Amino acid sequence: MNSKLKINDIIYAALFAALTSVLGYVSIPLPFSPVPITGQTLGVMLAGCILNPLQAFLSMLTFVLLGIAGAPVFSGGRAGFNIIAGPSGGYIVGFIIGAVVISYLKGKNPNTLKMTLATIVGGIIVIYFIGGLWLNHVTQMGLYKSVIAGALPFIPGDLLKAFIAVSIGKRVSKAINNKVAA
Repeated sequence: MNSKLKINDIIYAALFAALTSVLGYVSIPLPFSPVPITGQTLGVMLAGCILNPLQAFLSMLTFVLLGIAGAPVFSGGRAGFNIIAGPSGGYIVGFIIGAVVISYLKGKNPNTLKMTLATIVGGIIVIYFIGGLWLNHVTQMGLYKSVIAGALPFIPGDLLKAFIAVSIGKRVSKAINNKVAA
């Protein structure tokens, strides 16, 4: 396997880091949770559905590193290492692993079911698991309360985002594949 980065890898990584950043401005704070509802998980899911695992990894790593460096890419235009160290930091770090898991599980020739399951596993379960553990660590609220505050309120919206990501991902992947074949 050729491990050299291609220009497409860098372009896709930058594009999906930017998309995820923009989706962070769709942010709804919840009075009962230190973690807001954002559009960023849709960006993670789209990256996983459309990109290969390396590109998905690079896109979310770029997103996280930009935020740590001070670019206002995290939800609501926030930035800095303090966001990663805070209650929502585990979810943000989970974006990196989640996007790679989605991309890996969907495989090279995904069908709708495979892509949907990959998106639910990587885009919801993986991110919630890492985020919930970190939320518990930072807040000391206990695992049960961390799940109640940091996962349950987000499941319906993230399931909707998963179906949107699969629908868009299938169309974009098909268009990219048709362009490559032409």
